[in-house]
Amino acid sequence: MLLKVLGTRGSMATNRADQAIYGRATSCYMVRAGEETVFLDAGNGLLAAPVEFPHPPHILLSHLHLDHVIGLGMYPRLVRRDLETFIHVPAPRGEDPGNILERVYSPPFWPVSLSSYAGDVRILPLSFPFQIGELTVEGIPGCHPGCSYIIKLSWRDKSIVYASDYEYEKDSFLRLIELAKDVDLVLYDGQYSSDELKSHKGFGHSSVNYALELLDRCGARFMWIVHHHPQRTDAELDAMAARILRKNVHFTREGDEIVL
Repeated sequence: MLLKVLGTRGSMATNRADQAIYGRATSCYMVRAGEETVFLDAGNGLLAAPVEFPHPPHILLSHLHLDHVIGLGMYPRLVRRDLETFIHVPAPRGEDPGNILERVYSPPFWPVSLSSYAGDVRILPLSFPFQIGELTVEGIPGCHPGCSYIIKLSWRDKSIVYASDYEYEKDSFLRLIELAKDVDLVLYDGQYSSDELKSHKGFGHSSVNYALELLDRCGARFMWIVHHHPQRTDAELDAMAARILRKNVHFTREGDEIVL
């Protein structure tokens, strides 16, 4: 099971030279499990993704904020007539997920809808649990304005939990601990420092301190901090990382890979 970081910047893509090391593209993580491919979110990091795969890829959207879907519009695979792609959209029961996604991808905000692209774009509701070949996808609601889902991928004896755009809340944190119990890797929202978090309650993001608490309580092998603040420089992230004296905690950089 391989995970590659295509984008890990939070809230908005940036173009600053002092952010090149950790990356400037927004949330997108590619997971390869055998011949299956899953993308966790579709920020503009998706533009760095391959186009050809053994089986059609599945794009799982944790929520529909712009920084997590902005890459869909220009992903080359979606305009290839011979290629099929599945996009799983969080949708209230009974609502058409395609209609929800078209609120972003339709005029006047985008020239055309994704359903009109030349590729075979299949838009499905994100509903847990489900299977993609041997890969099991589970999920629980997180704590974020408008709701964002925490997603768990399990393949054979390996597992990953993706908890971006998540703000600590006691009951949901307990559910997250249970979901992440003994997993191999947790991707956790560390947008704010503990001091910044005090003045950003309700913004839907978390801190490194809560990431460490989750790691201690769930027993994951690795904790990767994601969704870096859009104003945070490489030097500032280096300084934050240097204060964490744990070899299994990593501040995620665009281009990072891990094989589990």
